[in-house]
Amino acid sequence: MSSSSNKVQEICNSRYQEIYGNYNSKSQKKILVSHFGDFTQDLVNSISNGVEEGMLEAGDKKGTVKRMFSILVEGLQNVRLHGEKDEDGQQHSFLVIAVDESEYLVTFGNLLLNSNRAIMDERLKQINGYDEAQVKALYMEVLTNGIISTKGGAGLGFITMAMKSKNKLNYTFEEVNDKLCCFTCEVKVDRNGG
Repeated sequence: MSSSSNKVQEICNSRYQEIYGNYNSKSQKKILVSHFGDFTQDLVNSISNGVEEGMLEAGDKKGTVKRMFSILVEGLQNVRLHGEKDEDGQQHSFLVIAVDESEYLVTFGNLLLNSNRAIMDERLKQINGYDEAQVKALYMEVLTNGIISTKGGAGLGFITMAMKSKNKLNYTFEEVNDKLCCFTCEVKVDRNGG
């Protein structure tokens, strides 16, 4: 692994450890699932299905489980398909899911090109600025008129996550080098929201 790739991994892993530690100690949440590294389609399926089963066993409402499943699939596919790679072809992506009596917190992390940061920030600010009805309207508009990107998405992932969570998306960008930043997005799912 090149020294540049090592630095990228170090910064992303540090962010992952920070989120994990904050959930585990400061917020008294229980870590349900955590993973740092590549996300294969099999791993995405396994995590999504495992969380769904665990939530049902924990007695969460079917509506909450469906919303969480949808958020997980969207978020993990975003990471898997749109997460950038470092110069050695490594993704350095992560997922942390934490839970307490009232909510689930799901944090996705992946590399993003610095050149896409402003567009991403603008899109997420727009989504966060909308109320529930406006997010649904945006979803329908993009679904109907969305231009499909080269990687298959029409920008529906974050809209879907905001719509399903019924909460704002909490996100950050941490510069890694002149080309890449570590992008994290935390999605809150209320357990009593139905």
